[in-house]
Amino acid sequence: MTDLKSQKRMASEVLDVGKNRVWIDPDNTEKVEEAITRNDIRNLVESGVIQKKDVKGTSKGRARDKKKQKAKGRRKGQGNRKGKKTARKDSKEEWQEKIRAIRKRLKEMKEEEEVSNDEYWDLYDMAKGGFFRNTKHLENHVENKLE
Repeated sequence: MTDLKSQKRMASEVLDVGKNRVWIDPDNTEKVEEAITRNDIRNLVESGVIQKKDVKGTSKGRARDKKKQKAKGRRKGQGNRKGKKTARKDSKEEWQEKIRAIRKRLKEMKEEEEVSNDEYWDLYDMAKGGFFRNTKHLENHVENKLE
């Protein structure tokens, strides 16, 4: 094969891309060989003998697959974690979720008359103080207290 180094260099400057992105039609190497000026190169670009290759990008396919798996709750094991427990889920948000659930259950218990109004407020204050771990703990406490 002939040496088209200077033509490729000129083509890269004309097309304003790197040398690796210049494509020369292998069937028309004779035409390219004869091209010695930039104008000749421009004409070959117009005729399609010399073209610029597309930029290679990074595929998002694997990232999409990974995102789907994470949405299902996968890939969250010990080996995939970086950062402390509190960095991954804020302790305040954790507390808000917990206390809202407990207060909601307390309200239901009051409406169903499982607890009286006085007991409700005692339990409410206990919940605020962080006594209950979760709603089950609250329910067990109420059951044991009533027995």
